[in-house]
Amino acid sequence: MDLFNLDPQNILSFFLTFFRISIVLFLLPFFGGQGLPRTVKAALCLILTLGLWPSLSFDPSLFPGHPLGILLMILGELLLGLSIGLIVNFLFAAVQTGGQLIGFQMGFAIVNVVDPITGVSEAVTAHFMYMISLLIFLSLNGHLYLLSGMAQSFEIVPPGGFLVTPVLMDKMISFSAMIFLLAVKIAAPVTATVILVDIALALVARATPQMNVLFVGMPVRIIVGFVFLAMLFKLMTVYITDYVTDLDSMFLQVLKAGS
Repeated sequence: MDLFNLDPQNILSFFLTFFRISIVLFLLPFFGGQGLPRTVKAALCLILTLGLWPSLSFDPSLFPGHPLGILLMILGELLLGLSIGLIVNFLFAAVQTGGQLIGFQMGFAIVNVVDPITGVSEAVTAHFMYMISLLIFLSLNGHLYLLSGMAQSFEIVPPGGFLVTPVLMDKMISFSAMIFLLAVKIAAPVTATVILVDIALALVARATPQMNVLFVGMPVRIIVGFVFLAMLFKLMTVYITDYVTDLDSMFLQVLKAGS
């Protein structure tokens, strides 16, 4: 008896698609952040699965027939979500590292806040730049690039077929090097300016020993730092735009390296 005209093969295909979307989506930035309630994330995964299942689906014969196979498939999906999420997290880690360097030079190293998304204590400048970079990322449709990378995985990686290979490790290490390069590029203008201010104050203190440079130096460093920090946002937009436009190629390299 065919109850409600439901084909068991279609149900298995739907569950394979739901596993891929829900596991990967929960591990992606913005979609899987702690700021979104779990009920909202669960509803989003279900809606995306219902919307994408007719066009993005797996062959039901790929569904494991043993509970151990299902567990291994879920582990493979977790590795896939972590790898895709790391590519984007490298960008935000670079921005936060640059903010830490700027905060140290401006004298804000002792002013820390707790990031509500990661739960990590960081400098106030790092958190501020992270929020700005997240807004820039969303304005550039970065969240759509994340969904595009997840859609690419349906064509390249079978359910549970993502593995940690030497090629994948080499790719992730090369991409992680962007953290330090981009952080230095972001922090360089403000850091160089504050260093020049310190040199100027040192020359003033040498010329007029009666002047209390320590009393005057801190407000000057903060004012100059904030001025150049405001000018830095335009430069951040350029760097983030270049990174976002390369996300498709980076996702493709990671998916092929792990499949």
